[in-house]
Amino acid sequence: MKSARRRAREMAVQGLYSWQMSGLPAAEILAHLSDSKDFERADGVMLQRLLTGTIEASDSLRETLAPLLDRPWPGLSPVERAVLLLAAFELSAMPEVPYRVVINEAVELAKIFGGTDGHKYVNGVLDRVARALRPAETA
Repeated sequence: MKSARRRAREMAVQGLYSWQMSGLPAAEILAHLSDSKDFERADGVMLQRLLTGTIEASDSLRETLAPLLDRPWPGLSPVERAVLLLAAFELSAMPEVPYRVVINEAVELAKIFGGTDGHKYVNGVLDRVARALRPAETA
């Protein structure tokens, strides 16, 4: 059984994918997501925080991620970009969530929405992001 927080993360990835494709503001994307059958079972507060926060911080999150990637940002799939942005936001702005939980959730999201081996790439990048953003916790 999926938790409300997992559902929020799944919907946030869907919203970030939509944002990348459409450029719509977070409020409009949230309105579209609210029509989903899973919306009521998701943690709505967390979903709003994740989607809005990730979009607002997307430029600085990309700057954090860029030196840790083995290819240019446009070379990543939109799903990988969405998962990496979301997890980088959680690692940087939500210290109450343990870094291992953030990475595990991101890997699961990449398995659900991404390509065959995308989860392995996400795992490797986020391990380095966690060490950079949370050195005391990852020591």
